[in-house]
Amino acid sequence: MDLRRKLPPKPPSHPPTPIPKASDALPLPLYLTNTFFFTLFFSVAYYLLHRWRDKIRSGTPLHVVTLTELSAIVLLIASFIYLLGFFGIDFVQSFISPSRENDNSSSTNLYKCQLVYDDEFADNSSDDDMIVKRVVSGEVNSYSLEASLGDCFRAAKIRRRAVERIVGREVLGLGFEGFDYESILGQCCEMPIGYVQVPVGVAGPLLLNGGEFMVPMATTEGCLVASTNRGCKAICLSGGATAILLKDGMTRAPVVRFASAERASQLKFYLEDGVNFDTLSVVFNKSSRFARLQNIQCSIAGKNLYIRFTCSTGDAMGMNMVSKGVQNVLDFLQNDFPDMDVIGISGNFCSDKKPAAVNWIEGRGKSVVCEAVITEEVVRKVLKTTVPALVELNMLKNLTGSAIAGSLGGFNAHAANIVSAVFIATGQDPAQNIESSHCITMMEAVNNGKDLHVSVTMPSIEVGTVGGGTQLASQAACLNLLGVKGACIESPGSNAQLLARIVAGSVLAGELSLMSAISAGQLVKSHMKYNRSSRDMSAIASKV
Repeated sequence: MDLRRKLPPKPPSHPPTPIPKASDALPLPLYLTNTFFFTLFFSVAYYLLHRWRDKIRSGTPLHVVTLTELSAIVLLIASFIYLLGFFGIDFVQSFISPSRENDNSSSTNLYKCQLVYDDEFADNSSDDDMIVKRVVSGEVNSYSLEASLGDCFRAAKIRRRAVERIVGREVLGLGFEGFDYESILGQCCEMPIGYVQVPVGVAGPLLLNGGEFMVPMATTEGCLVASTNRGCKAICLSGGATAILLKDGMTRAPVVRFASAERASQLKFYLEDGVNFDTLSVVFNKSSRFARLQNIQCSIAGKNLYIRFTCSTGDAMGMNMVSKGVQNVLDFLQNDFPDMDVIGISGNFCSDKKPAAVNWIEGRGKSVVCEAVITEEVVRKVLKTTVPALVELNMLKNLTGSAIAGSLGGFNAHAANIVSAVFIATGQDPAQNIESSHCITMMEAVNNGKDLHVSVTMPSIEVGTVGGGTQLASQAACLNLLGVKGACIESPGSNAQLLARIVAGSVLAGELSLMSAISAGQLVKSHMKYNRSSRDMSAIASKV
């Protein structure tokens, strides 16, 4: 939140002087200067070509030039240099900043570090104490420091000191140095004062669909990485797991209101009519090169209509993409339904970052099922349990126990543990762990009861490999470790789909290992060993 916000920051007293598009070659208006050099260039070029043609006809050597011809050559070169410089600048700038016009219309541009410095701070760059005092007093808004100072690192440092002064306590343990604060500006985090260190472990290799993956997991829970690693080992020794992508579509559901339920029903029938779908698809798909409308599902509550749009989003998680497409459709519908009142771009029928049956049933993001057959020998030697014990425990715990608890999408042992750890490591939205962890774990004895068939079905894994936190250095490195960094040029969307499969495969490994630990009575023992600090915390606290 803003620190003692009072008045908005003062605009610069002297607006920046516009940069001329070309040098002042002549004391004339720009259009006259351009006309002069255009005329000079073509006139001199025509004259020289005419003279060289006459020399060729008369047999005169071309290198023999008169004073007039020499002057013409000099003028040709001079006019060419001017024209190249003038139009070359525009040509290069068109590649350097093709989206400058769009960026200027975006609110995030207000926070860019490259903005012109505030005159109040530019003359006192070495006096941070003065700025800290002004932030504390409320004379300067904390959120405007990046734009005012033009230095993201310095802005974070001053804000950190201001916070410490306001609360009267230091934040010495909070990381600060060595972070690229400019990389998060306008896209990841506002008003930064540092960063939190989360250790990243690696589990694997996870043998999935014939490929091996070392899975990065960011967590502070002991045993989690070790347990998942054991599950990966069991899967690998049994021949690997198979993950199948069932669906891929992000959703957004606005809520609109009419004067009557009858009128709301008319829009419902219009949207669900297949004849209109192609038209709406064209309107929706204008929002992005990758957004492709898949279906529209409507639900009515009185005179309120909830419209759930589903679309593919390439390698992006896609919330912004689908929201833009929905806005395009709403604007289009306003022509035929002028009495439609758009209450909100999101009416929670999506449903984002909340446990909801619609995601459990219909799916959201990537829907994946992952399975493996674990041999009896691996169950006994690696997992330290038996196939019948695992099947019984899964039935009574993950299925019956979850049903008694009234669980919604939680028919598993700890899918959220693995999903959260992989999400944080790879720059996903941690809040979407809620629906991404919807999972039902199934275990069944196969091959005459000797081996174990285990599967996880996850209908709403919401991941992306571009945008948001995936662009940060550490998170991008984890994505690169998995081989899914950035967008896939050859097959748009395949990187994000592979990441969803890896998440499901990792959950399968985690489920297998934890259930085995519970079955063998190892859970408490392992957590006492790996999840408890041996340091004397009372002695450490006394030193603080």
